[in-house]
Amino acid sequence: MLDVGHYERIDRRTVLIRGAAALSASCVFRDVRAAGGDSEPEPGATEQQIRDYLRPLLLTREDVDRWLKQQAFPFCKYDAELGYLHIDRDFPEGLDGAVCHYRYDTLDARRMFAHASEPCRINTYGDSYTSCEQVSDGETWQESLAAHLGEPVRNYGIGAYSVYQAYLRMLREEKRAPARYIIFNVFHDDHVRNLHGWQRFKFGVNRKSPSPTVPHLKVDLDKGRITECPNPCPTIESVHDLCDLERVHSLFRDDFYLRNLLMRAVRKANGEPVPDTDYDDKVLLKHGIFGCKWILDRVNEFAKKKGKLVIYVLSYSARAIAQFIKEGRRLDQALVDYLREAKLPYVDLLQAHAADAARFKGTPEEALSRYFVGARGHYNSLGNHFCAFAMKDALVRLLDPKPPAYRR
Repeated sequence: MLDVGHYERIDRRTVLIRGAAALSASCVFRDVRAAGGDSEPEPGATEQQIRDYLRPLLLTREDVDRWLKQQAFPFCKYDAELGYLHIDRDFPEGLDGAVCHYRYDTLDARRMFAHASEPCRINTYGDSYTSCEQVSDGETWQESLAAHLGEPVRNYGIGAYSVYQAYLRMLREEKRAPARYIIFNVFHDDHVRNLHGWQRFKFGVNRKSPSPTVPHLKVDLDKGRITECPNPCPTIESVHDLCDLERVHSLFRDDFYLRNLLMRAVRKANGEPVPDTDYDDKVLLKHGIFGCKWILDRVNEFAKKKGKLVIYVLSYSARAIAQFIKEGRRLDQALVDYLREAKLPYVDLLQAHAADAARFKGTPEEALSRYFVGARGHYNSLGNHFCAFAMKDALVRLLDPKPPAYRR
């Protein structure tokens, strides 16, 4: 068993601090938001200052070689198109420190238990709120649904995926093991993940995952244009580029997310107010949701062409839910409006949790603590059960014929 709790970690906050230090006081950013409100940031950092920021993010050749051989970074394995996929692992990261067991089948889907031997007509895609991090096989919301409905539900979720990666995986897997019905899960942080080409910009450096390079989108709001960008390291050989500063600088010097990150680091170092999280960053969120709507258009086109039906599920962290309950702040309203206007079936877990908390006598945080592994963790087994039954009615309405549990 690999105890990831003892791995050295350089988290995102440390990366920001180091980045701000690396950028000298002479580094000036022209913040076009002051003039236009929501346009993208334009960094005025010198190329050397950007290199100084990138240097602590580099991998060693030994780390790359060991990851490719699956001897290090036990969270995932390399995938040329998607950046990475999960691997079998045991991590002590569950409720009360319980060891979580993760196993994957020949399709790289998470192991199924309930009705696993029967034909599957429901595939699910998304990030860690779909893969169900921090609970063991059998405790996922897919397994709760499957046990209740009387038919299997396949789990193709991958931790830290963007909406774009989930879409690309859907295109791949629907060729190998197609399903008539798709549950497409969008976590509130996934919008921003659409925008960067290297996960180390967002998740920092740790020994659990190499935070690989990933396919992403370039968003031009002024022209209303989306550019699809493949994985910057599309071959095993190219992964070694992440050990070379000049190559990394060449690959990512114009990365939109990195540019925004650097600007925030400098503004924070200068004592200026900056967003607490990416979800609070209006510039990132506006670009990310624009990209997300473009992706969902592609998902709908694919489903219509292939005769599939899709239901969307909107997921949120405990922090975002509590913020909504106490302040009424919903920063992804543009996505909800898109789903309503397009008349697409969706399940809003933000509203579901708010309704549940309203029946609870304690604080929102106390109400939510029943469902999450700590204040910053994922759903525990009860939370996954809540999630399953929040989407159950909408899914049953979609299924035809009805699942065994609802055939009368």
